[in-house]
Amino acid sequence: MVTKTITWLEKQQQMGVKTLAVLFDPDDDAQLRQVVLQHARRYGAGMFMVGGSLLTEGNARQCVEELKSLGAERVVLFPGNEIQVVPNADAILFMSLISGRNPEYLIAKQVAAAPQIYRSGLETIATGYLLVDGGKWTSAHYMSQTMPIPADKPEIAATTVLAGAMMGMKAMYLDAGSGATKRVSAEMIAAVRRVFGGILLVGGGIRDAAAAADAWSAGADVVVIGNGAFENPEIVREIAEMSTKIYKNTAGALQP
Repeated sequence: MVTKTITWLEKQQQMGVKTLAVLFDPDDDAQLRQVVLQHARRYGAGMFMVGGSLLTEGNARQCVEELKSLGAERVVLFPGNEIQVVPNADAILFMSLISGRNPEYLIAKQVAAAPQIYRSGLETIATGYLLVDGGKWTSAHYMSQTMPIPADKPEIAATTVLAGAMMGMKAMYLDAGSGATKRVSAEMIAAVRRVFGGILLVGGGIRDAAAAADAWSAGADVVVIGNGAFENPEIVREIAEMSTKIYKNTAGALQP
């Protein structure tokens, strides 16, 4: 039996292993997706996420099928809308946009998707989703009609995450958004880590190994790369090597 994604993530966290996740937009070029996937598999990416804030072609199911047929393991949905909920993935980040105050994305979209997810048998990972100011207005901001958390207000992110944790959310996702010009700060990640012991994902604006290292060192369990991998697939290798280096350094430091 395949280990549930949340169980696997928790085990990775317990061992001090940092996870790299690559995000695939179903509307991206299929040939380029294959190139990125090949790099991700070759260099040990741990998760393959599918989703986007704006879906124009409705081909999430096809994208998941393509990734799995090419050997991707742990294909996890990161849905921007209920039409991106498809049954052939391994799990879904069942997200509530807790950084905003739009009831559609706090609970209404989740209610609409719940029966379909229930029937599909998808593993659901209760996730608090926080949009963080990444220096530009993104499609996620526009579609959700919510304001991001100011980049220089880590205490707002921390208290928002604390509330989500008290409501039982097992994972939190700090996202500067697609095409962000600045990433989530180490200060904000560390502030969230101090109040939250669950799985912490960080994405948006991560385009090199140093940026990934900053996020992991500040407390992220999972670094998510999307646009950066498609602009330069080679960074998948660089970031994967960085995760291994961090793990080895951490393991060495724990030796008596």
